[in-house]
Amino acid sequence: MSSADEFKITQIVDNGQVIQLTLIENVSTEPVSQKQMIIENVSNKLDAETKEQVMPLLEAILQAQPTVSVKSYQQTQITMAMPKSRYDNMGRPQVGNIIAASLKKI
Repeated sequence: MSSADEFKITQIVDNGQVIQLTLIENVSTEPVSQKQMIIENVSNKLDAETKEQVMPLLEAILQAQPTVSVKSYQQTQITMAMPKSRYDNMGRPQVGNIIAASLKKI
């Protein structure tokens, strides 16, 4: 089983013979407010009548708390080394370029 994923090059180290690429998944992450996560979780646990009574109180309490943004997804980072000739055959991608990688389950 294999799948093609896109990775963004974040670092290139060239020692003359071997090229080392550091890649990170090319996905957009959106910060999520911790307050919003709390409100959604409490809202899902309560019935409609209790929600009417509790939510205004909860929102007032959370209003006084600092806003903390949480990343909703932790990206995968990969570091790989290859001969310089292989890197040249790939078209010499640079930092910021996107490359597709086929990850195979062994």
